[in-house]
Order: sequence, then C-alpha cells, then structure tokens
Amino acid sequence: MPTDEGWLHLAAVKDMATMEIVGRSMSERLRSSLAADAMRMALQNRRPVLGLICRSDRGIQYASSDCRRLPDAWKATASMGRKGDCLDNAPMESFFGSLANELVHCTRFRSRREARAALFECIAIFCKRKRRHPSIGCRTPGQARIDMSAKMGA
Repeated sequence: MPTDEGWLHLAAVKDMATMEIVGRSMSERLRSSLAADAMRMALQNRRPVLGLICRSDRGIQYASSDCRRLPDAWKATASMGRKGDCLDNAPMESFFGSLANELVHCTRFRSRREARAALFECIAIFCKRKRRHPSIGCRTPGQARIDMSAKMGA
C-alpha cells in the first residue's frame, strides 16, 4: 500500500472453511518475517486441530525457514502452490484484489499508521462481519465461524 511516508506491506492468512482472514501482519519492508508473523497470528488465534494444511504460494517469504518451521511446530502439513499455476492462490489474489479496489486505490494515506488503521477496520470489521461470500452460503465469515463452532460443539 502506498502512503505519503512510503510503502506498507501486508501479509494475510485466510481460513478457507470460513473465508475469514485469521492472521495478518504489516511492515514498511517486505521481509520473510512478515509472512511468518501473519501465519503465527493465525495459528495462535485458531489453535488448529490435527490435519490442518497450510497452503501458500512460492514466494521467497513463504519458503523461508521461519515460515517452513511454523506448520511443523503445530503438526500441520505445509503445501506450496505449483510453479506457474496462478489458480493455486486464487482465493488470496481475490482478497487482495478486492482490498485494492475497495480501499487502496480510492484512498490517500498520509501515514503508515493511518493505513494500518484502515486495513484493520476493513479486515477485522467489514470483511469479517459484513461481506457475504457465495462459497459459504452467502454468509459472512463471522456467521460461518459461529455455525462451524456450533456444529463441532454439538
């Protein structure tokens, strides 16, 4: 994201069962720790059960040793997209495309702090509580998570 202070980079992790962004990290520099921090947030917030598959693209930040160790620590399976297959990462590309069209391209951010606040509001409030997804029955990610929790608890 461009700001008047310079770039702000975002890494995000999506739960494909609920379509919710469950991990995110922002930084003024694109580093491998950015992706690892987003994945760490997702794993700590969700405390996944055995059988989790952590899917990523082939970017260098996802291939870093920091990112590769995280799934192992949580007894999850790491999976990377195939080389040259743009559809492997389509759900995240769609998320970032919507974010760019609905927020980034129509807003001038004077500071990284302002951009961080706008991203938090967009991801944690709008995307989770208001945006409906056809792939989860035209429910919001928040509704899908509640429904999933109810099924698992019953």
